[in-house]
Amino acid sequence: MPIDQHLLLAFLLTTTIAMITPGPDMLFILGCGMRSGPRAGLLATAGVATSEAVHVAVAAAGLAALFAAVPIAFTAVRIAGAAYLIYLGVQMIRHRNDAIGDAPAGAAMSGRKAYLTGLTTNLLNPKMVTFTIAFLPQFVVPEHGRVWLQFAVLGAILIVLEFLVDGTVGLLSGRIGGWLRSRRTARRRIDTATGGIFIGLGVRLAFLR
Repeated sequence: MPIDQHLLLAFLLTTTIAMITPGPDMLFILGCGMRSGPRAGLLATAGVATSEAVHVAVAAAGLAALFAAVPIAFTAVRIAGAAYLIYLGVQMIRHRNDAIGDAPAGAAMSGRKAYLTGLTTNLLNPKMVTFTIAFLPQFVVPEHGRVWLQFAVLGAILIVLEFLVDGTVGLLSGRIGGWLRSRRTARRRIDTATGGIFIGLGVRLAFLR
């Protein structure tokens, strides 16, 4: 395993909690599933996951080359990324009481349209690009070598978790939609926990690594 075991555990914990926190991707997939059935929900998940694979590949290629050419750039990217994670954590806690609203309404869509919509909206989302660049390098150790392989492993785990979590939402969209709308207390607790983990991870990786 090319990745530090402690960092891998931190990555799994943080990513899993972040995945189960209702966000735009989950609500989009939820809406597709509720309007057009489980197949559309699953294909919407596939579209989102495909865009994430593109983001990871671009980040891996660009950052791996940058780290090899300018070693100190890794420290700069790591500190900037840690600061961004802390910012995200603070924002999650600040907005933990915001209502998530209902799944977006609209006419039923085909599986192909669900896939392409999930792909394009997430692919062109600058926040996802920023998050990928800020998040993944926190768990990469250049001294272990094969930086591109470390990115590939982390990206593969990210995509698998995307299918496990949001794919389940797409398949069970009706029941999960009701749960998301009615269990706001649970959602606030998840947001608070996720925000705290992001802040703690950012602080640890910025100062203790």
